[in-house]
Amino acid sequence: MAGRPRWQHGPPVQAALAWLAAAYIRLVHRTGRWELRCDPATARLVRGRRPFIGAFWHGRMLMIAAAWRALLHELRVKTPLQPYVISSDHRDGRLMARATARLGIRTVFGSTRRGRVSLLRAASRVLERGQIPVFTPDGPRGPRMRAKSGVVRLAIRAGVPIVPITFAASNQRLLASWDRFALALPFARGVLAFGAPLELDRDADPEVARRLLEDRLTELTLEADRALGLPPVGPPA
Repeated sequence: MAGRPRWQHGPPVQAALAWLAAAYIRLVHRTGRWELRCDPATARLVRGRRPFIGAFWHGRMLMIAAAWRALLHELRVKTPLQPYVISSDHRDGRLMARATARLGIRTVFGSTRRGRVSLLRAASRVLERGQIPVFTPDGPRGPRMRAKSGVVRLAIRAGVPIVPITFAASNQRLLASWDRFALALPFARGVLAFGAPLELDRDADPEVARRLLEDRLTELTLEADRALGLPPVGPPA
């Protein structure tokens, strides 16, 4: 299969695509009727400026920046901690980073290749600065809604909780991608949800914690879908 034309890789085109993506997210958020749901314990974390790890499924990333801005507005937090999306260093990741930067979310790049700064090391540096790393536990290639263990291992080692995050929209299209990417459309009713923080002991079993995170994040997503009468989207059989 032929790749994208070379002209699409140039900085001017990538900058224009990032501007369009950010403008679309703003349009969807401003024309929609969004309900913000936040667990009280998570609200206390944000108000108290306590670092945590954010986690959302890869297919539900579109409105995460809008969800964060809505949460800060609702809680009236003037000087919040800064969230950083932890992303693989590839062309699509850099395009998304440019788009989310326009919405107040920064990105730190890592790699799964040996000899480069790993994703977990990049996230550790964010925590060391007292900020918030944000992951897609099923990224970058899936399987859909199946969490990998790296996020919980980092949380156990750093002694910080993990906060599940998701969204759903009444008017959306599920793309035929591995993650069933939820493309929210303008003028939708929607839910922006921050679940209860997952607190892990230093001696927690990583596999048990991984399954617990997977269950919590999936249930939060299904709850948001059910609130809007949407058919459930779960992990592959």
